[in-house]
Amino acid sequence: MAVKLNSNMSPPSRRLQTKPVITCLKTFLISYSLIFWFTGVILLAVGVWGKVSLEAYFTLISEEGTNAPYVLIGTGAIIVIFGLFGCFATCRGSPWMLKLYAMFLTLVFLAELVAGVSGFIFRHEIKAKIGIAYNSAVTSYNGTDDKSAAVDDLQRKLHCCGKKNFTDWKNTSYFKENGIPVSCCKIDKCSPETLKDLDKAQTEVYTTGCFSLVTNMLEANLGVIAGVSFGIAFFQLIGIFLACCLSRYITNNQYEMV
Repeated sequence: MAVKLNSNMSPPSRRLQTKPVITCLKTFLISYSLIFWFTGVILLAVGVWGKVSLEAYFTLISEEGTNAPYVLIGTGAIIVIFGLFGCFATCRGSPWMLKLYAMFLTLVFLAELVAGVSGFIFRHEIKAKIGIAYNSAVTSYNGTDDKSAAVDDLQRKLHCCGKKNFTDWKNTSYFKENGIPVSCCKIDKCSPETLKDLDKAQTEVYTTGCFSLVTNMLEANLGVIAGVSFGIAFFQLIGIFLACCLSRYITNNQYEMV
């Protein structure tokens, strides 16, 4: 008499074919999670570096300061935690953990996509805001506060002077008493008499404005910045795909073994 097999049971050969797929997906997802974790470490390091080294520039751009370093630090820390969580969920082979990991990657993808699109759409508004902030910093320059230090540092590093050109300083209170800031000098030190005379200073200070240099540099690299940003955003889709596939294969494999 022939014995009828239970229709709910999967043939052993099918289960044996599923296990190599699961192992392969686990390997890829762990590799992805480690890369994802490493990007979190980079964001964390950039945030800390920005807070320590670029605080003066952030003060220059915004009257109230900016939370950009804290956003990077917080985002980096969360990515580090979830990167480790992704490795743990993959090794554990827990479907619900993998789904949670996929949900988090989806949120990261959407946030990065919105941030990238918003930055591209409002780039002219951002440019105008930077121009207003820099003009305010030049007008209120006194040579002692944080904004003045940021202006000096920018002028020395970019070899520029003023917003549009070196003559922007003639309408400031600082110029009436001290002349053009020493940070505009092409040589190590200009004489006080030269700095107070625009005609004499023209040959000894940088004549190009800082604002045009900054904005031209940003616009020249806008395509690269946008490409990298969207590339990182769509990188999350790989993790979402791997996490969902692995969760589905593990769930099906557990069902087939019942």
